[in-house]
Amino acid sequence: VSRQLKEEIRRGFARLEDPLAGLLAMLESSSNWKGKGHSLGYYIITELQLWIKAHPAVPQSGTKMKKLQARVLGMLSQCPANLLDPLISIYQLHTADRNYLLEHVSHLYLQGNYKEAAILSIKLKLQPDQDVEKMCTPLLLQDKVNLVEDYVAEYPELQRRLLQTLDTWCEPSFNIRDITRPYQGLSRYKPEKFNRRVLSKLVFRLLERFNVDPALCPNVINQRHLRTLNYLFYKRFVEKTMTEENWGDHIQSTVGENRCLQGHLVQLLLRHCDARGVARWARRCQVPPEMLPWAVAKELQKLHIQDRVEEVTEGDNYESSQKKDYYQLPIPRENIHFLQTWEETLQCWEKVLQPGQVVGVDMEWKPSFGMVGKPRVALLQLALKDEVFLLDLPRLLEQAEAEGEKEKLPHFIQMLYSDAAITKLGYGMSGDLSSLVATCSALKDKEKQMQGVVDLLAVDKQVDGLSLQHSHEEKGVRQPEKGLSLLVQHVLGKPLDKREQLSNWEKRPLREEQILYAASDAYCLLEIYERLCKDPESFGLGSDLTESLVGKQTKKPRAKKQLNKQEAPSPCGQECQGPRREPSHPPAPISPQEFSVVCDNMLQGLGRYLRCLGVDVRLLDNEDDHRKAAEIARQEGRVILTSGLPYQTLRSQVGEGRCFSVNCSEKAKEQALQVLKHFNVQVSLSDIFSRCQ
Repeated sequence: VSRQLKEEIRRGFARLEDPLAGLLAMLESSSNWKGKGHSLGYYIITELQLWIKAHPAVPQSGTKMKKLQARVLGMLSQCPANLLDPLISIYQLHTADRNYLLEHVSHLYLQGNYKEAAILSIKLKLQPDQDVEKMCTPLLLQDKVNLVEDYVAEYPELQRRLLQTLDTWCEPSFNIRDITRPYQGLSRYKPEKFNRRVLSKLVFRLLERFNVDPALCPNVINQRHLRTLNYLFYKRFVEKTMTEENWGDHIQSTVGENRCLQGHLVQLLLRHCDARGVARWARRCQVPPEMLPWAVAKELQKLHIQDRVEEVTEGDNYESSQKKDYYQLPIPRENIHFLQTWEETLQCWEKVLQPGQVVGVDMEWKPSFGMVGKPRVALLQLALKDEVFLLDLPRLLEQAEAEGEKEKLPHFIQMLYSDAAITKLGYGMSGDLSSLVATCSALKDKEKQMQGVVDLLAVDKQVDGLSLQHSHEEKGVRQPEKGLSLLVQHVLGKPLDKREQLSNWEKRPLREEQILYAASDAYCLLEIYERLCKDPESFGLGSDLTESLVGKQTKKPRAKKQLNKQEAPSPCGQECQGPRREPSHPPAPISPQEFSVVCDNMLQGLGRYLRCLGVDVRLLDNEDDHRKAAEIARQEGRVILTSGLPYQTLRSQVGEGRCFSVNCSEKAKEQALQVLKHFNVQVSLSDIFSRCQ
């Protein structure tokens, strides 16, 4: 807005005998101010607000102000969001009679203006005097969850009341139609968004956001435990992918002393076990004998009291016979070290933090089964060529805090990840790193300094023949391999034994099976990396894989985005693009309209930015194989934009100069400038937003 207009507005107010009444008269006689954005009315209102601050004698009081407040209240329900706060401030609505304000909001509510009533209540801070269930129910039916969260955001007591109400609606005997019936004619009513499953997810989200004790919502927690029990039985008896001890740990911690869950456990056991098996587990989970069928109670009497069930079931005999079919650690058991003291850990770090070291890194945490809170790392595994270190993070963090050295562990982890001379191998490292940050808050934002990281997840989409179908050839009941286990099977010959993956990693002491699983998960990364670097061509990878993975050091810090699941950065932080000759003569200039590209799925931000500039862009979806880019490029004559390992494969499938490797550590704007410069694309003003976004 020009200075001249602002000055004219202020002069106009100075000439008015009653600026507040004058503004209302203008607003009442015009509809221009009701539009979205910065209308003329918006500028007049905001200028008056500033003018009043400079002329404190202007605001009215007493009866005259009450009349003005009554008039402005009637306008607020039609008012754009950006004018609410200025008008409330100008007319001092926070000082108005509270009962009068509540009555006005109630009138809006009875007219069916539920959203407007809630927004005005938030602005005027009326929530403590309102019925939270009454105000929020129609908003939930209209799928206005964000507004509900804002409504209770500043009031812990209202948060608890809302959560208790939602939990009551999730009670199995509760009829949700009793809630929805009064609102059948509601505009924008979305009944499909109002059921127990959706409400349950909302409750868990609110519990986490507002840091409320989950015990406040017993129905939702109980239902989640019931689903967890069903899932555990599926993993154990259908997939057969959990050992008995691992499964038993989770069953006990899930059921506890809850009578409802104990009853459900017995019903599930009767479906999958004989009477003796049901009796063994009923005793282990301390199920009262009166809850058991007669035949099971009889078997329970026959069993001797013992602290640990040592009997091995037929299923476990089958499991033992299958161990030889899985990947086996090539190092002796005494070379696996479980570290719980800082004296041991410092000796470990001396070995790990050696220049030129290659380290397999993995982490384990207790599965949440959908409960509240982010997973906290319970075990950090560091594998070297001859030994594996398993760090008990909760114990080490507790000791460091007791000694007043909370930064000790984050310091060592940062040293490891920021050293470009040490190659860190992982699989799906972005998920591991986010859990590590949740465990050590001091590591927040330190990911940007990480160098020398190789995420082998990217190899999944590069290794020839790597697909779920390959493992269907397995005999027996074993499930198809996937993820890291499938990569291990294809590269090393046998899959990982993943039956301990869902263990309770916080329980101490760890079982021997857990220790071996944790060590294998980290050590196999070293063997995969070594095999791929020695013979990349036999796995369908570029012949220069070794050169691109073990490049020269770079001083530039790696950005967090380079650790995504679509690419494998080099161990030194170098861009994995292999040698690329710059053309002796730059290409002839072209317009964005003449430039057609296909962006790999790790460059979707770049693709959207180029499209804004008028470039013809095709984007790969997250689930697409990288090789689809080559197929599109050949069919439609497009240039491939990719990064990391996929560049090695894709550049050989298209003509020279038709595949370009982008630096993933840059932001989309810098990436776009890099692409435009390389292909000599000249952008004009008319090109910007010339294509549908």
